[in-house]
Amino acid sequence: MTVVIGFEGSANKIGVGIIRDGQVLSNPRRTYITPPGQGFLPGETAKHHRSVILTVLQEALDEAGLKAADIDCVAYTKGPGMGAPLVTVAIVARTVAQLWGKPLLGVNHCIGHIEMGRLITNSQNPTVLYVSGGNTQVIAYSERRYRIFGETIDIAVGNCLDRFARVIKISNDPSPGYNIEQMAKKGTKYIELPYTVKGMDVSFSGILSYIEETVFAMLVEITERAMAHCGSQEVLIVGGVGCNLRLQEMMGVMCKERGARLFATDESFCIDNGAMIAQAGWEMFRSGHVTELSDSWITQRYRTDEVEVTWRD
Repeated sequence: MTVVIGFEGSANKIGVGIIRDGQVLSNPRRTYITPPGQGFLPGETAKHHRSVILTVLQEALDEAGLKAADIDCVAYTKGPGMGAPLVTVAIVARTVAQLWGKPLLGVNHCIGHIEMGRLITNSQNPTVLYVSGGNTQVIAYSERRYRIFGETIDIAVGNCLDRFARVIKISNDPSPGYNIEQMAKKGTKYIELPYTVKGMDVSFSGILSYIEETVFAMLVEITERAMAHCGSQEVLIVGGVGCNLRLQEMMGVMCKERGARLFATDESFCIDNGAMIAQAGWEMFRSGHVTELSDSWITQRYRTDEVEVTWRD
């Protein structure tokens, strides 16, 4: 059996998760929450992560009932994400790997979401809608790469929702997107908004003054186009915005009309977490990947399709 510990901290969540052959043994995390009307700055976010990461690490080991000797590989988020938080996590992961005498493995954050979603939902070869605070992509696997069929050409959908929440002073606790969703459930009037789909790509910057229903309709449209192109009968929604039940409902209607299946996870796994990095690291480590210490840097820009997916047929 192979046991991998994963460190995630690319944005305002800091998490440490442990995976053993497809089983989530532990997955504690903390969230840096700012006052209403404020976002989170890289330096302050990194300071938060530094203050709690060792506590979260110990929680992960205690929950899993494991010791350092039981770990086979240490995985960490290489990117994409915010520079200062990424550096914080990478330093801790490098230190732990050296202290424990374990191999180190840098993981693409986006692929962590995909592999966690595939594990939890048992989806086989889905068209993936990856929606979060920093990324918006429609993805499908082909020839050892996760190919990007469409993406945002300006800001990510989660960033759009977060900025809207800041403008109208919606609370950041537990997250702006969640609080927008709860308020939208009470709405009774549909307001027509700018709808900007350009081929397989979307634009959210112009819609920022308006918001939710139209944003999700745009995402459903480009996902359906990717499904048609790939002949896919499965959709997997990953990323923090993937928790939104209205987005899941709208995507479910489209899937039902096509005779397709929708897969999604709850907030335990769609929101950034350490287990998703551990799971992607587990897949990569088992297929022969390791990261030398000299190559264990981070990058704020690390596209999903840059990684060779050697662990899938």
